[in-house]
Amino acid sequence: MTSVAALHWRDLPASVLSLLRQGSVIPAHPLALGPDRKFDEQSQRAISRYYVDAGSGGLAVGVHSTQFAIRDVGLYRPVLELAIETAREWTDRPLVMIAGAVGKTAQAVEEARTARSLGYHAVLLSLAALKGASEDELIEHCTAVAKEMPLVGFYLQTAVGGIPLSRAFWARFAAIDNVVAIKVAPFNRYRTLDVAVGIAQAHAEERITLYTGNDDHIVADLLTPMVVRTGNREVTLRFQGGLLGHWSVWTRGAVEMLERLKLSVKAGAIPPEMLALDSFVTDCNSVVFDVDHDFAGCIPGCHEILRRQGLMNSIECLDPHETLSPGQSAGIDRLYATYPELNDDAFVAANLERWRN
Repeated sequence: MTSVAALHWRDLPASVLSLLRQGSVIPAHPLALGPDRKFDEQSQRAISRYYVDAGSGGLAVGVHSTQFAIRDVGLYRPVLELAIETAREWTDRPLVMIAGAVGKTAQAVEEARTARSLGYHAVLLSLAALKGASEDELIEHCTAVAKEMPLVGFYLQTAVGGIPLSRAFWARFAAIDNVVAIKVAPFNRYRTLDVAVGIAQAHAEERITLYTGNDDHIVADLLTPMVVRTGNREVTLRFQGGLLGHWSVWTRGAVEMLERLKLSVKAGAIPPEMLALDSFVTDCNSVVFDVDHDFAGCIPGCHEILRRQGLMNSIECLDPHETLSPGQSAGIDRLYATYPELNDDAFVAANLERWRN
């Protein structure tokens, strides 16, 4: 691989950094496979175009929704490359391009170098492979990857492989100068608050932008300030956007919703109908992400909606055993009937032929 100089967040284009910090819809990009479980590049390209035209602020590629197993079948670089090439060819507007980085330090560093060489702006760093490591070892790992390119931290819920992380960890992590954002997804209010306190303790609130990944609390996260006191300071932090697998479907609706939420926050008055959206969105997520079966069908659930819209040809995953759970398809039918205002089927239908060409 051709060597590319290390990337610091100060080196990012001003338009990209501004987009990240003001807060955006960043869908976690799925992997499109045909019925034979071979990479379906046409569908993959169509999905990227859909996200761009829906108004997404960027794409997160090579993350959980893209299936971690892409690394085992030689698809990590091809998938990242196709996404950024498609985005560049499809639009001139700035997009925040984020790549997933996983594994032990050597693997995560190499993935960061791959992403950097392709033109990505940051890596979303999963710590799941370091289960059992000490806090010092975790910080050493994060620091090593941060030497390559800007980091988006990731607090992953323990139900799907995440590890509990203390306030002290988040304070040390936030002190790493090349951290630009944190995706907070522990599905736990106590642990969500730990991240906020850690950022404040590190005096990093101006540098680090919070993105929600709390699928059970998306709307409330985006509406509610977190006021934390540490030392002699009181700091107010807000979630500015979301980096979500949930926003890989019905993305146009998510963009419109985020715009409405931001306007409500700016006005200083949250209408009851905005607050009501929290339970609506959470109910949708519970079905799509298959909460009843401990998230077993979370990726196929997203695939099923994209298949129904014509953006995917199948719901196949790299693991042939990963499929919809019993009752999940009927649950998606219920969502369409109960919350018709949340889907973006009409938008997709109007543009699908153009995206698939």
